[in-house]
Amino acid sequence: MLIGEYYHTLDNKGRVIVPSRFREKLGESFLVTRGLDSCLFLYPRQEWESLEGRLRGLPFTRAETRAFLRIFFSGASEVEVDRQGRILVPSLLREHAHLNKEIVFIGVSNRAEIWGKEIWEEYSNRSNLSFEQVAEKLLDFQF
Repeated sequence: MLIGEYYHTLDNKGRVIVPSRFREKLGESFLVTRGLDSCLFLYPRQEWESLEGRLRGLPFTRAETRAFLRIFFSGASEVEVDRQGRILVPSLLREHAHLNKEIVFIGVSNRAEIWGKEIWEEYSNRSNLSFEQVAEKLLDFQF
């Protein structure tokens, strides 16, 4: 399980150290793609394959499905962890997530996310205000 919040710095070449706890779960190579809310999603290979299978089951005759799949998969890239524990974040994905110098890794159960520090702090502050309201609505679902 991927959990926690870690602050790191992106170097001039677009490389960043992956938190060691995340490396244990993600592996030496994993997939990164455009995420929602201006972040990047990082998936271990097994999770990626499971997600890909579920997405293949969506009705491709719907325009929304085709659009989502095109954007999601066209932005995907397999990355490898180097000897220093870093990955190179592709420039297309750095642009999507507005990544500058300071970034944040967060764990979200079966995936990790990369956020620009400012965007994450804004999102987190905004979400904390409604956390209780969201929790109440989610409690209506059975776990």
